[in-house]
Amino acid sequence: MLGTQLYLLPNSSNARAAWFAVLSNGESPEMNVITKHVVLGAAGMLILQFAVVTSAQETVPWPASVPVSSAPPTGKLAAAESSQSQGRSGTGGSTSGAITQPGKAGGMGDPAFGGERHPLYRLSKSDTVDVNFTFSPDFNQTLTVQPDGFVALKSAGSLLAEGLTVPQMQQAVANAYRGFLHEPEVTVTLKDFDKPYFLASGEVARPGKYELRGDLTVNEAVAIAGGFTQQARHSQVVLFRRISAYVAESHVIDLKKMLDSRDLREDLHLQPGDFIFVPQSRISKIRKYVPTNSMSWYMNPLQF
Repeated sequence: MLGTQLYLLPNSSNARAAWFAVLSNGESPEMNVITKHVVLGAAGMLILQFAVVTSAQETVPWPASVPVSSAPPTGKLAAAESSQSQGRSGTGGSTSGAITQPGKAGGMGDPAFGGERHPLYRLSKSDTVDVNFTFSPDFNQTLTVQPDGFVALKSAGSLLAEGLTVPQMQQAVANAYRGFLHEPEVTVTLKDFDKPYFLASGEVARPGKYELRGDLTVNEAVAIAGGFTQQARHSQVVLFRRISAYVAESHVIDLKKMLDSRDLREDLHLQPGDFIFVPQSRISKIRKYVPTNSMSWYMNPLQF
């Protein structure tokens, strides 16, 4: 059959070339041309679709921005925004201002109305301290705070010691001897001091000064002082508590109500230096804060 086909082919060179192309590729030249046109057409359609999609995306308008309302937020939204603003101001806010701490003014605190949580002992009149120099034992000495608050240092003059803590006293002594000792190493030890005490005055059987041993309440302190007299006004016992060297805070306690109800939960616990006054008659008015020099009026029970 192949021989027949070769025999029937025209005797032209172009025809023979086309026939050999069919035999070698299995396709005619006309089919190749059509295939090329189809492929080019499909590629053109893809390019056209891509261009149309791109132009459509560029012409689509963006959503309009939501206007911010100038009205203040209300309800839970306001509370949430407020808490968020407070958090930002606490962590990343301005650092020019001082950070305010609870219970303290401007982060510093007022020693007259609050003081330190665990204050160190401060020297007072008649207190005695031992001063020891590590490398200059010739200057070792025992000092007693005089009535004017000063101590007499050996070869270094006078030094105001009243109101100083032991570390402050130690630093002050070292500074006083720097004039003739090179970097003096000083140790100050509290030797004798005024023991913790409380005062009881007014309508108690034995008014006076008592040593404060352990944890005592106002009721227990009155019992130590001999209890109430017959003229005592149980319902208006006054407790004065020093909050600074010049100011005392007053607390009025109804011990009669506590004893009648047998409920001592409001019975205050004493601190060193507390002053208890039991009046004979009703005190019409007493200030919350009183100068410490006016507390001497309450030492005489005849005032009321």
